[in-house]
Amino acid sequence: MSPASLSTAGVLLITVPTIAFGGVSLLAFLMRDVPGYRDNPVRRGLWRAGHAHAGVLVLFSLVALLYVDQADLSDAWKTLVRTSIVAAPILMPLGFFLSVARPSDRKPSKLIYLAMAGGASLAVGTLTLGIGLL
Repeated sequence: MSPASLSTAGVLLITVPTIAFGGVSLLAFLMRDVPGYRDNPVRRGLWRAGHAHAGVLVLFSLVALLYVDQADLSDAWKTLVRTSIVAAPILMPLGFFLSVARPSDRKPSKLIYLAMAGGASLAVGTLTLGIGLL
């Protein structure tokens, strides 16, 4: 594995405790019946989606990094793939969390577009990686 892929994987691994902390926080919100969480289905759903997407996308990104150095891509394209794939588990959950940051929010704010940007980033990275592996 190249040094660039190793350092990217290291950054991703450092994010795992933050995802675990987020899961514990959501569980505490449920157990303590925190106002603005259990009684707000939009906020609860988006925060659960943010937590789930963060965990799954970090694992996906770690696996994808194993293939980046095997792809028939220039160094610039490999950098694009690494960046795009790692941006997804950051942007997507941020969009879910920040779009309903206030307990009184009953619909997502425009920050939900961060989730869409994360999806686009994931699509660019995986499509480019897939083409490079063919």
